[in-house]
Amino acid sequence: MPISGQGWELLVERHGTHRHGARARTCGAYRVFLDGIATDLQGMMCESLGPGDNRVEGNGKRLEAGRYPLATQFGRRYVTQGYASADIAGREPMPGLLLMGTGNRTAIVLHPAHPPNLYLTSVGCLNPARPLAAHEEIDFFDSRARVLALIDSLRAFRPAAFAELRTTPIPGAAVVIEGEP
Repeated sequence: MPISGQGWELLVERHGTHRHGARARTCGAYRVFLDGIATDLQGMMCESLGPGDNRVEGNGKRLEAGRYPLATQFGRRYVTQGYASADIAGREPMPGLLLMGTGNRTAIVLHPAHPPNLYLTSVGCLNPARPLAAHEEIDFFDSRARVLALIDSLRAFRPAAFAELRTTPIPGAAVVIEGEP
């Protein structure tokens, strides 16, 4: 599913999997587009293994390839505004964005990887990172900075969605996931 070329789109192109001992993750490239024009927001996206499955809640698999509208997030662990400082890795609440339209899956969030599972912190969520080799763990501070950059870009794109401290759809913003490696 290609991007539409309209609004704020985060394209995730899955390329394959990383395995290191008993640990495994799906990996792909991400890039943000504004009205079809690529921005400098890009990196690697880490997810659970597949195949993608949106039918069963809590299945621990990655999302199905598709288009997912975005919303601000105000849960216990992840929030779009009012997150804790980064002086301690993994201090809650951490920054995050909520993916909507995920079928029977709930609480699917784009958030930083964090201790104690820095290889992958996901049961279906998305963890941005710098490009990594199969043996490398995700750096919390880098991952957090990437989430904050995405939030800042969305806030500039659609400031009204950030007016209240409650979960709010972000009109014209979506994550587009391609591939089922």
